Amino acid sequence: MEQLQKFRDKYKLNFPLVGDTSHAMLEAYGVWQEKLLYGQKHMGIVRTTYLIDGEGKITWIFPKVKVEGHAQEVLTALKS
Repeated sequence: MEQLQKFRDKYKLNFPLVGDTSHAMLEAYGVWQEKLLYGQKHMGIVRTTYLIDGEGKITWIFPKVKVEGHAQEVLTALKS
């Protein structure tokens, strides 16, 4: 996806980004959920971070992520 490539380039990320326009992975991971915004229900992504090891095993789940402090939280988990 061109948008993801532009985002990756803008922030100089050194890893690939994957888009899920069909929502297959979002639904498999349980992050495509009904949300409530200003009293209106809609479907959307619940921010969640998964740490996955080299064998494909989920080693850590951070549900309902808040941006502030999250990077440090992930780094701490990676070091443990």
